[in-house]
Amino acid sequence: MSLLCPPTTLLQTDKHQFNLHALLKTTQTAVHDARTVLRVALRHVAVYPLLMALAAPALSQMTTWPTKAVRVIVPLAPSGGTDIVTRVFNAQLTSQLGQTFITDNRAGAGGTIGAELAARATPDGYTLIIVPASYAANAALYKLSYDPIKDIAPVSMLTTGPLILTVNPTVAAHSFTELIELARAKPGSITFGSSGSGSFSHLTAEMLRQMSKTDFLHIPYKGAGPALVDLLGGHIQMFFGSGPSTGGHIRAGRLRGLAVTTQKRLTTLPDLPTIGEYLPGYASEFWFGMWAPAGTPKPIILKLNQALQRILKQPDVIERLHTDGMQSVGSTPDAFARTITHDINMWTQVVKLGHITL
Repeated sequence: MSLLCPPTTLLQTDKHQFNLHALLKTTQTAVHDARTVLRVALRHVAVYPLLMALAAPALSQMTTWPTKAVRVIVPLAPSGGTDIVTRVFNAQLTSQLGQTFITDNRAGAGGTIGAELAARATPDGYTLIIVPASYAANAALYKLSYDPIKDIAPVSMLTTGPLILTVNPTVAAHSFTELIELARAKPGSITFGSSGSGSFSHLTAEMLRQMSKTDFLHIPYKGAGPALVDLLGGHIQMFFGSGPSTGGHIRAGRLRGLAVTTQKRLTTLPDLPTIGEYLPGYASEFWFGMWAPAGTPKPIILKLNQALQRILKQPDVIERLHTDGMQSVGSTPDAFARTITHDINMWTQVVKLGHITL
């Protein structure tokens, strides 16, 4: 056979036959694929130094931050719950991260002054803030100069806990259902105190009023302490108080606990039902959480979150929080962001339906 035969010609051997056209096509494809692989490899080799150069600042922040003291703003007065929680975590963060975490109290306007200061701070990881659940309620009550969602970088939820629905022992209600029946039978006859108009305890009671279709008479005080004193003295009939402030009085018989506001029962007072057991969907979680200004580098947020998760698992921290009626929870930044958004929407509806203004 001629060597000049066309590619489609079959070459015969004793055992095999070959199609030259198919063989050439396969060879060309293999060469093309090899060239493609080579080009991709060379491109990655060229880009790799650029990628490393771009990532270097983030990697550096992750490994070196903090290199100086970190300010943690408390948007409420010293000696209050937020201040106490902040100092517990600041001491632990100082120990874990090797730089001093300083408590900076900036109280005023229900916590909005401190929150604005934190939101407007340079987003370099050296200004943080710990806020209570009332942070979300403030978004429904105040005309804020900052966006409570877009202007922050959530780090983690830290704790959660209930408020306890308590009544003076003279009130003719020994259970939650009896209280609701009494309120419906005599609208406006039961007075409840709060730590102030628009406070978390006020909105928690207002949500109960709306969902139970009852009518309570609101008496605002300048803080939870004076309201608790008048509850013990019988000057008001009902109050939503924290576990640390009311638990001892309940166990001593000076107050009567009827229910808790969280989705789960309180381990220290397991006989108290949740309000949600009677009013499905009712839940008012009193949490504390940490956030930073929007734009804070993600490696810093991640490093801080990881440190907080370790702290929240320490037995001494868990015991300390439990003593104060709080549960150590922790969360991812995204989960904490979802909690804030949910609570802002919830309290906005409560404020709107209750026609609450400050």
